[in-house]
Amino acid sequence: MAAGLKTIIALSFVLAIGFLLVILSSALWKNYFPLLVVATYVIAPLPNWICGRCSNPDDFIDNAGSALVDFGRFLTGFLVVMGVALPALLAHCGIIVYPAMVMSIFGGLLIYGTIISFTMFFQEEQEF
Repeated sequence: MAAGLKTIIALSFVLAIGFLLVILSSALWKNYFPLLVVATYVIAPLPNWICGRCSNPDDFIDNAGSALVDFGRFLTGFLVVMGVALPALLAHCGIIVYPAMVMSIFGGLLIYGTIISFTMFFQEEQEF
């Protein structure tokens, strides 16, 4: 899959819309707790990336490294779910209003989707 200039422009546009929604969810109601969603979605791919690098992909016989990869996927999934659940919890407790929750969740999902799309489009092929 070749990624060109149009892909970069489209991904940056979607990322900008995601950040805009999260920042507006904080600024419109003068409550900056929804900005925590940005931190969870930016940190979310890191466990998957770190655990994927720590496993040994060169050894075809030994499958013992899959537990580390599964742990990285678990932590990534936990952080993605936390990015959705944190605004819902804050709205349920009355700390943020419900429109801020919706904007924060939708913006956070756009941010995380852009990060995942970027890694999929610009992943280097490994040759043996």
